[in-house]
Amino acid sequence: MRILVTGADGFIGRALVERLSNGALDGNPIDELVLVDRAFGRRIDGPGIRTLAGDIDDAGLLRQAIGEGVDCVFHLASVPGGAAEADFELGQRTNLLATIRLLDVLRSQGSRARFVFASTIGVYGVPLPFLIDEDSVPEPSMSYGSQKLVAEILVHDGTRRGFIDGRSLRLPGIVARPGASGMLSAFMSELIRRLAAGQPFTCPVSAEGMSWWMSRSCVTENLVHAARLSPEQARQRRVWLLPVLHASMGAVVAALGRVHGEDRLALVKYEPNAALQAQFASYPPLECPSSLAAGFRNDGTLENLVRRALEGP
Repeated sequence: MRILVTGADGFIGRALVERLSNGALDGNPIDELVLVDRAFGRRIDGPGIRTLAGDIDDAGLLRQAIGEGVDCVFHLASVPGGAAEADFELGQRTNLLATIRLLDVLRSQGSRARFVFASTIGVYGVPLPFLIDEDSVPEPSMSYGSQKLVAEILVHDGTRRGFIDGRSLRLPGIVARPGASGMLSAFMSELIRRLAAGQPFTCPVSAEGMSWWMSRSCVTENLVHAARLSPEQARQRRVWLLPVLHASMGAVVAALGRVHGEDRLALVKYEPNAALQAQFASYPPLECPSSLAAGFRNDGTLENLVRRALEGP
């Protein structure tokens, strides 16, 4: 089995590569793992692992990566929300045009590979309604969400035409990303990292602000699960919401205190930013019974979330 991962050296990509390099997918041994990213900040070795560095919108690079064919693609490469909003051309080129080129190369290859696309809950825009469920209509309010929504439609159309077997996941904010990620929601990751390290943190949203939470370990398992869906399950729904933990900043801080020590509670102060509060701390409940029935999962508890958020490479 040959698997292609784009964005393989990113925050989620690294964890996914580690997960895939440790075994098989759906009972099938992985003969070759082809990893593509703009650059690799670390050396990745192992039997059957091949790395290719370059721009994801380079059709020549994609043809080289796919070669005579791949069985499964995890398409993670993207320019995140804040960066895509600041640089429209970069976001459009990476989030949309590169996806079009990748789908076109796969079409010409002709093997109908399973295609797992990392989309975003950003397709819903702001302000959000009182509830998000599997019938909620996307209304993106940033270029990032618009680009991802168009890509979802193209994945669905490629599936309808038989070029690929697509499954799109609308990912929430994933924690805990290191350093400057280009994401406006980066403060959610910084909260966890700084308090776990015993460092003070000024939170730019209120303690009562509600958000959706998922760890990198959890989203990695959900991505792999998406690839494992049977053809019958995949036909039921081509775009999947993930069953997040819906919790306030204060509740996450309290969980950090229970895991790392109650002294962490005194390290936090709140200075709400109206724009960030509206976009990332006013999330309604999210209901996705079809995803739960299909086997997608959240972290279970906030204590599990804050522990798992710091796992991995």
